Amino acid sequence: NKGQDCLALLLVSCCRVPFSGGKHCHTMAAAPDPITASLSIMRRMPPNKIEQNLSGLLNLVPEQTDELLQRVDQPLEEATCAESGRTFLLCDYNRDGDSYRSPWTNKYQPDLDDGFKPSPELRAMEEEANTLYDAYREMYYSGGTSSVYLWDQEGGFAGCFLIKKAVQGNEFVKEGCWDSIHVVEVQDMGGSATYKLTSTLLLTMAVNKEEVGESNLSGAMTRQVEKKLPVTATKTHTANIGNMIEDTENSMRTNMDHLYIQKTRQIVNSIRNLGSAPNQKAAFVQSLNAAVTKHGTTRKVDG
Repeated sequence: NKGQDCLALLLVSCCRVPFSGGKHCHTMAAAPDPITASLSIMRRMPPNKIEQNLSGLLNLVPEQTDELLQRVDQPLEEATCAESGRTFLLCDYNRDGDSYRSPWTNKYQPDLDDGFKPSPELRAMEEEANTLYDAYREMYYSGGTSSVYLWDQEGGFAGCFLIKKAVQGNEFVKEGCWDSIHVVEVQDMGGSATYKLTSTLLLTMAVNKEEVGESNLSGAMTRQVEKKLPVTATKTHTANIGNMIEDTENSMRTNMDHLYIQKTRQIVNSIRNLGSAPNQKAAFVQSLNAAVTKHGTTRKVDG
C-alpha cells in the first residue's frame, strides 16, 4: 500500500550516504544501520500513528523486531487481572513471550510457569511502589491506570513506572490519551545510589467541534535525568525515584504545554486575525479611490 511504500522510501533514503573524500576519492562512507535509520524515521512520523508506522517498519526489517519493540515507545494497552479484578498496563517490561505479568498478583496471563519474576526482596519493593504510584496517579490524574514493574540487574535493579489516562466525549476534547513511561536504572553503592531516569510522554487530542472543525493535536517528548542521592531509612529507593518522577513529569508537562499548545495558538493567531480588518494607510486608500474613479470616467458604455 501507499503507506508501506512511503516508509520503504524513507528507510532507503536514511540509509543512503553520499561519497566522501576529495576530488579523486570515491570511498563510500559507512551507512547507518537499520535500527538508526528506523528510529530516525519514527521521530519524523505523526505521534498519533506510532503503532501503524512501527508495524510498517517491522514488515520492512523483520529481523530487527525485538530491538525496535524495545526502543520505540508505543501507547500503553490495558488488561484486567483475572485474580484481583484490577486493571494493569501492558508493556515490554512485564512481557514474557505472549504472557504479561500482573503487578497486583505477580502472576502471568495466560499462565506461564517459568516466567521472569523479581526476587522476593524486590517484589516487596514493587508492591510498595505500586501502592504509592496508584495514589500519585489518583492525586494528579483523577482516574486512569498505573503500573510499576521492577527487575533485578547486576549492581542494583531497574524499574518501569507507567500511567495511562484516556478521555472520551469530553467538553473540550472528543477523544484524548496521555501516556507517561518512566524507566529508571539504579546502581546501589551502599548508603547512596545513582539513578538514571528516562521519561517519555505521549499525548493525543482529537477535537471535533463546530467552532474549530475537526483537528488533531499530538506530540511526544523524552527527557533523561541522572542523580546521585543518599539512601537511608527515610529516603528509600522508592522515595527517591518517586521525587524524580514527579519533578520530571511536572517539568515535561509544562514544556509540552508551551511547545505544543501555546505555540500552536501563536501560529494560528499569526495566520488569521479574528479582529477587525487591518487599517490601511490614508495614502493607499486615496490612490485606490482615484484609480477607481478614473476607470469609471474613461470606461466606454456599451451601446
